[in-house]
Amino acid sequence: MHFYLATSFIFPRSLRLRLFTLCFLATHLPLLAYLGWGFASGRIALAEFVLLTMATVIGTGIALLGIGALLNPIHALADTLHRGEGDAPALPEVGDVIHTLYAGVQRVASATRDQMDHLHQAAHEDPLTGIANRRGFLSHMEALPEDRRRGCVAIIDIDYFKRVNDLLGHEEGDRVLASFATRLSALVRRVDMVSRWGGEEFAIFFQDCIEDEASWSLARIASRMRSEPIGEVNDRPISFSAGICRWTGGDLDEALRRADDALYEAKQSGRDRVCRAVPILQEV
Repeated sequence: MHFYLATSFIFPRSLRLRLFTLCFLATHLPLLAYLGWGFASGRIALAEFVLLTMATVIGTGIALLGIGALLNPIHALADTLHRGEGDAPALPEVGDVIHTLYAGVQRVASATRDQMDHLHQAAHEDPLTGIANRRGFLSHMEALPEDRRRGCVAIIDIDYFKRVNDLLGHEEGDRVLASFATRLSALVRRVDMVSRWGGEEFAIFFQDCIEDEASWSLARIASRMRSEPIGEVNDRPISFSAGICRWTGGDLDEALRRADDALYEAKQSGRDRVCRAVPILQEV
């Protein structure tokens, strides 16, 4: 493409004439050199040279016709792309076939990138809440550099969520899930990762936090849920239970399992509370 643009001064509107000029100069350079030497030395058979030159020009013309025949399908494709939708990048010589093809390729590449971005977003984002889903959370954790693979993971469950669906309907249940996701995202730090783990469960990674800090953060959110509820069931504000586990870059699955065990303890202890995972030394 750079070579094509660099030769645009040669018949810029005609690809065929440009090809003819380049082919003629490339194939007849030795002949032209011989002509110059012959005129300079006086040792040239002019008649033979003229005849030879005419023959090579005719040959070049035949080659050009062949190239033109080969380019006809490309011209047809270029016309199709030129009539297509979408804005192509601004290029000189828009009417030229190569530029038209280049613009078409750019449109296709742009559409492909957009489609891949959409597929990636669909695979890693929860459509209801707009936050990351389980796959997005795990991908984020796997992509963390070594110096940031520490903090606390929390598994959170909305208390008595089944009653929301049963008593208030699934539309209200969806609204509660979306509102809870918004509440979590708004009340944690920008560096913390919030995701919908599945159903009414959510997961948070508190980066570079000890358990005391993560517990305090969740307690603050729980307090806001009571003072400014996102909904009520049986005249009681909707609350949540959570389990927290410290993670220092080791087995993430193990840390998540222990956080889930702590969540189970919180629910068994009456809900609307945060429990910490039992230290490993106490589990032995």
